Amino acid sequence: MVIFLKNAGLVLSVSISVSLVILFTPTILAQENSEAHEESALDKGAIDKGIVFSAEKIALANIKIESITPKVQYSSVYAPGEIKVNGYKSYIVSPRTESVITNRHAILGEHVEKGQQLVTLFSESMAQAQADYLIASTEWQRVKKLGNKTISESQLLKAKTMFNASYGRLIALGLTDDAIQNISKIKTSLFGQYTLTAKISGVVLHDDFYQGQRVAAGDSIMLLADEKDLWIEAKVAPNKKLDLSINTPAIVTLEEQNYNAKVIQEAHTIDPITRTRIVRLSVDNQDDSLHSGMFVKVNFQFRTQNKVMAVAETALVRGADGDWVVFVEDHPGEFEAVEVELGRALGDFREIIGLDSGSRVVTQGAFFVASEIAKGGFDPHNH
Repeated sequence: MVIFLKNAGLVLSVSISVSLVILFTPTILAQENSEAHEESALDKGAIDKGIVFSAEKIALANIKIESITPKVQYSSVYAPGEIKVNGYKSYIVSPRTESVITNRHAILGEHVEKGQQLVTLFSESMAQAQADYLIASTEWQRVKKLGNKTISESQLLKAKTMFNASYGRLIALGLTDDAIQNISKIKTSLFGQYTLTAKISGVVLHDDFYQGQRVAAGDSIMLLADEKDLWIEAKVAPNKKLDLSINTPAIVTLEEQNYNAKVIQEAHTIDPITRTRIVRLSVDNQDDSLHSGMFVKVNFQFRTQNKVMAVAETALVRGADGDWVVFVEDHPGEFEAVEVELGRALGDFREIIGLDSGSRVVTQGAFFVASEIAKGGFDPHNH
């Protein structure tokens, strides 16, 4: 009896343990299966199905949908570049005779207008030229009043020639017409002083001089540049055979800001130091955000010969079998995965094959759509 009770107790104890296992096992297995399904949904091909979103959910997820049609696209080739001043719209301010700088009227970085005073200098040669002009001008005015009746033709011609020669000498030394006309009005003690003015409107990019410094003829005192139109020198690898014809478009990037540029010149020699080929581009700089010496990224743009179907790279998602898919909106808010083949890389876009023209494709938020389909399982309507 005791043995039976002990055996019964043992049996009862075992029975209770078994019943507990039977009760809890289905619940545990259900939870584990649910978690495993969520973790492996992407691997099991869930994104190859579809899903329906409300308008509110589309807006909240910042999903962007675009109608895709065949268009002319651009492929791009990268090259490093450096901004340079436009050599055709720049001006070097320099004396045309040995001089001493006595005063400056413009400073580095200043925007100056055409005709504005830049620097005043003194030159012994200028003093002599001004004196010669004053004498010649006075003589010319005198003989003109006397005329041919009292002055011989040779004397008249000589006076005129001396006047023109002295006038031309001052022009050659850099004086303006107004400055020459005022020579007779200034004191002779001030002879030799002259002021150089801006020949173009622009920015003072260089002014490496000191007041009191003696400079030789041709020395650069200032550099003026029109920065509204700048050059970019791109360094292209010599082994890249690119058809960079005049006006080939390019995108210039500086600190994530893009600027439109175009090719204007292409060197036919290789730089002996960098071993690269220089391609010169022109870029509009009306907002004055670009400056000489900055390094930029240059992406040359090449048109496709025909119109192609292309989507942004952000629209592409890999399916479970490794193929690429895009999500197409068949009806408002209803998205279905469509398998496509990839073609050429076209900048931020990719050529695709297998999609009908006019298809409304998710171009932003595709990964979110894929994740939501994975969470919902294989039912395209997420039931």
